[in-house]
Amino acid sequence: MPSYDRPTTDAHAHPDSSAGPSSAPPGQAADDAADGRQVTEAALFEAFGGVRGMVETVVPGLLFVTIFTINKDLHVSAIAALAVSLVLAAVRLVRKDTVKHAFSGVFGVAFGVVFAMMTGNAKDFYLPGMLYTLGLAVAYLVTTLAGVPLIGLMLGPVFKENLSWRTRNPGRKTAYAKASWAWGLILLAKCAILFPLYWWADTTQLGWVLIALKIPPFLLAVYLTWIFLAKAPPPIDVFAEMEAQEKAEERRRTERETLARVADDLGSGLVQEITAEPPADRPQGGGRHRR
Repeated sequence: MPSYDRPTTDAHAHPDSSAGPSSAPPGQAADDAADGRQVTEAALFEAFGGVRGMVETVVPGLLFVTIFTINKDLHVSAIAALAVSLVLAAVRLVRKDTVKHAFSGVFGVAFGVVFAMMTGNAKDFYLPGMLYTLGLAVAYLVTTLAGVPLIGLMLGPVFKENLSWRTRNPGRKTAYAKASWAWGLILLAKCAILFPLYWWADTTQLGWVLIALKIPPFLLAVYLTWIFLAKAPPPIDVFAEMEAQEKAEERRRTERETLARVADDLGSGLVQEITAEPPADRPQGGGRHRR
């Protein structure tokens, strides 16, 4: 089976190639573009959890800082945040929804609770999430410099293109690189605000600033990703290619088996005809009668 990360000269495999003007009518081209934008939007919502995923990300931290602002009780605040994250994950389990975003929230809150309980400093509740954000920002930038943008690794399976964009679809690789730069720089800017506050501000101030910076940078990064990908060539559906190849191989195998059966039948018939006894009234031998 061929690699779907291999360069190809097929014009169809290079949607952004200069193979000549498209023969599709303008109306159909507009419809295809609109469909591409809708597919991109749906894929981004699936990858990043959509509105519900954002709510599940914000609520535990919001509850923690709200309770701590009111009573300054670290234990009550931490337990309440962990409890609500578990409830959100349980709701997803009951409804048989995707749980990866809810469970990532549970683990994030659990690490924050452990850090804060171990040090006795309420600000340490936010530290694991801040370190994760910093590490993610660095990962976006480093992978982009390495030629394998992280956003492409994340969204490739969602778009059913896997890694085909690396060598077969350079327009999408460029779009993924731009999106990864956007994510990395936005997250670095967020860290540049939060880490000084971690050292200089109190827990309440840090908590409310962190809540305020939870959604807007995320929405900006998702919007820029949508813009870059909406203008990029469509993805190459490698799953459809593999399915088509498997069907073609199955068809060729069936044809070979059919030809083999026909050849066997013909061969058997010829052998039977050659080895068959001659008819009784047929003269034996090749000599002529004498008078």
